[in-house]
Amino acid sequence: MGISYSPARLPSYFATVKPTMPDSRPAVSPARAAAFDILFRIERESSYASELLHSRTYDSLTIADHSLATELVMGVLRWRSLLDSEIAKSSSQPISKLDLEILIALRLALYQIRWLDRVPARAAINESVELAKRARKRSAAPFVNAVLRKLASGVQTTAEEPQVAIDYTSVETLAASGAHPRWLVERWAQAYGLDAAFRICRHNQSVPATAIRLRRPGGEDKLRAEGIEFARGSVLASARRVLKGDIARSAALREGYCVVQDEASQLVGALVGSGVNILDCCAAPGGKTLAIADRNPHATITAVELHAHRARLLQKLLSVRNLSDNTDARIRVVGADAQYLPFAREFDRVLADVPCSGTGTLSRNPEIKWRLKLEDLSELQARQIAILRSAMTRVTAGGRLVYSTCSLEREENEEVIERCLAKDSSFRIIECRIELERLRQEGQLIWPDISSLTNGPCLRTLQGVHPCDGFFAAILEKG
Repeated sequence: MGISYSPARLPSYFATVKPTMPDSRPAVSPARAAAFDILFRIERESSYASELLHSRTYDSLTIADHSLATELVMGVLRWRSLLDSEIAKSSSQPISKLDLEILIALRLALYQIRWLDRVPARAAINESVELAKRARKRSAAPFVNAVLRKLASGVQTTAEEPQVAIDYTSVETLAASGAHPRWLVERWAQAYGLDAAFRICRHNQSVPATAIRLRRPGGEDKLRAEGIEFARGSVLASARRVLKGDIARSAALREGYCVVQDEASQLVGALVGSGVNILDCCAAPGGKTLAIADRNPHATITAVELHAHRARLLQKLLSVRNLSDNTDARIRVVGADAQYLPFAREFDRVLADVPCSGTGTLSRNPEIKWRLKLEDLSELQARQIAILRSAMTRVTAGGRLVYSTCSLEREENEEVIERCLAKDSSFRIIECRIELERLRQEGQLIWPDISSLTNGPCLRTLQGVHPCDGFFAAILEKG
């Protein structure tokens, strides 16, 4: 028999009090309080976990508390559907009827009980009960306590094996056990095969590796001196994978010796090649812009960003982490909508790394899979087509344009290319394999199987299949 309570008896804590205000009750640890507040904002405000976790609001957390808050937030987001399924079995109230604050408190505790075998169940339960009180849901505290104790009793026998086995005998079992929306898993299985879909889902449920790109001589020595341990990259010679140490707080990162950037993202930047006048249409947060600048030290680069706050962050990145003293003079940040580029001149190299669904980055942004709807893809495609067509008008004769996304969905990738080429016969698609072979001959590309990186004439990486995020890229050349 399920355990129930009457929801919504009291007004929401967050309707009247900001999450960052001090609370008179000291029973909740800073890490769990931060995780609770972040998860609430993600649900209510459609915020992103990575942005909130690295915001100034949580700068005061100790390294240990920040690590635990990150583990809790990302773990709950990755396994949300599985958590909710287990909670539903112990509650007579449907999940949809539970106040959001209560549901988050339950998810947090159950994740700790089910996955974090070093956290005592009683500690997880007690703190979630206190989180309910902190959120001014005191009447629900007995309910939270009873549900969690029932759940804890059901998983005690598996405490030594906290990880969930993902079953991929079918799309249905893969979606359910792998905590993914079924419609996404169905698409991936159809496009890439069930085994690849399993590897994608498994990767999405894991903590992704942190990759960096070395930018300046002496970078490795500086990282070692700071206690950062790393290994060679798997795709590009300039990449390293962080094994140990806090790269985010390192002087090597702050001083521009390296930049945090996934290897697939680095590869897209490399595909842009060499140019004199280069346009980056959707530049923020700036990783690819910086990669292009490092590869083209004498080029003039125009970086376009729609949102003012992101343009400011982009300008800061490019000014602080520059490679040479004249970087600011040759990189110009322009606030504009890439659908309506405010330029009369043309460029010999153009990058259109367009806004997309982000389904290739779900290990880093797990909240996306719970927000994204099938109908969103057509809306995204319309914007992507508009940006690509706009970018195509700014390419000089003989110049090249790289279109890229971090999406696994055909609507955002091949279909966009097909529709834009059908409208402009002055462009032709270039085989990515040719450029990948060039990068290998130059010693830049170290991934041994080039054919696995391509799908037809385009670049295609799949997370879990390749040691990087899922990216798509197409190279267009103007005749």
